[in-house]
Amino acid sequence: MTTQLQYARDGTVTPAMRRVAERENVSVEFVREEVANGHAVIPANREHASLDPMILGEAFSTKVNANIGNSEETSSREEELRKLHTAIHHGADTVMDLSTGPNLDEVREANVRYSPVPLGTVPIYEAVKRADSVADITPELLLDVIRKQARQGVDYMTIHAGVLMEHLPLTDGRTTGIVSRGGSILAKWMEENRIQNPLYTRFEDVCEVFAAYDVTFSLGDGLRPGCLADAGDDAQYAELETLGELVDVARDHGVQVMVEGPGHVPLDMVAEQVDREREVCDGAPFYLLGPLVTDVAPGYDHITSAIGATEAARAGAAMLCYVTPKEHLGLPDADDVRDGLAAYRIAAHAGDVAAGLPGARDWDDALSEARYAFDWRRQFELSLHPARAQAAHDQTLPGDNYKEARFCSMCGVEFCSMRIDQDARSGEGGMQEIADETDLDASPAAEVNLPPVGTHDTSRVPELPAFLRELHESGDGGRANADD
Repeated sequence: MTTQLQYARDGTVTPAMRRVAERENVSVEFVREEVANGHAVIPANREHASLDPMILGEAFSTKVNANIGNSEETSSREEELRKLHTAIHHGADTVMDLSTGPNLDEVREANVRYSPVPLGTVPIYEAVKRADSVADITPELLLDVIRKQARQGVDYMTIHAGVLMEHLPLTDGRTTGIVSRGGSILAKWMEENRIQNPLYTRFEDVCEVFAAYDVTFSLGDGLRPGCLADAGDDAQYAELETLGELVDVARDHGVQVMVEGPGHVPLDMVAEQVDREREVCDGAPFYLLGPLVTDVAPGYDHITSAIGATEAARAGAAMLCYVTPKEHLGLPDADDVRDGLAAYRIAAHAGDVAAGLPGARDWDDALSEARYAFDWRRQFELSLHPARAQAAHDQTLPGDNYKEARFCSMCGVEFCSMRIDQDARSGEGGMQEIADETDLDASPAAEVNLPPVGTHDTSRVPELPAFLRELHESGDGGRANADD
């Protein structure tokens, strides 16, 4: 079987490449070239029948991933599907199923079946569930889990193959040690078995599985810093060097590959981290968790991390993994998913505007024009979360007559600056009237930089279960396009 990378190298344009070119508003040939040189990936397992393909790469719009998943303590298949569709509705470009609780296969298969966006997993979690203890995990068990998840249609997998035995002593002086679940599991496995990381020693076997289904590597940062004090230390950068070597191995096998990054990083180090990954990993797309730029705000870490994520996007990150308000505190629910995605859609969009992506600011300009014109309905329509914007306005001025008003409750009639400015411009003075109008239909922006976010081709998604249909009808769980 041929992967997107192999097709691109051979000069063949695939349907997936055509679709992402349409979504990014760029030429198909540009997409093919970026995939061919490994600077972009299209995670698209050929077994994922409901997928609407998307692309990750520095040259394209910044994407956002949402982590969902159950645990031993909470959540069901129904709740996970609710989280999935809440994430998609609010603009997730990919979703990772990080389930560690019961019914892993049932949850994963349902997510693949009903997701139009790429789905990622961390297969070592299932390996831990299937073994009697971490030490009892075998390379064969790991490969068996990876093969099964590939057959189920998973589009990309986090593989912590860069955590090596020789790196572990470098973590001894850290403040928070090893904070990656996958990294800590493999560190414990190596300590107890006294042999090298099996995902590293059997990496070429994993490549063969991935090539057979066109699964994309997301090379995990198992030694990422878990606090500002550990950012940029020898352990983190030693693993990164190994990941750079594995990028070459994956590409030699015709397998698409991206690289994961930290974590907790001071704001002044964020761009440096992106630049270093780009150099060490030969431009492989960089996928960052956050990064969180301060450690002092549990309960608000969707904000602390969105600050770092904005800078990472500006510097060239391909995808941002959202952080919810529950980070470090508990398993997120559907409301946390919504709030985390709002923060990260803002971060990704702001980064694209700052990086000068063609048309990225057109959405901002269109909303600003509606705001100046007191076109309240258009403002709501263009908002990242229209219902939330309207609810905030209507809390104090709910009547339909206020949708035509030239003021809001913050300033009132007398002190509304825009009304005062408009009146001055319409008088006999020297200021000209403003009549700009941004045509979003003609914008060169990618889909994720135009409203509404969270619009996907859902024509290949099977009929939804009743509770998800109700979620859609309520306006809380999904946007459909013309194909739906």
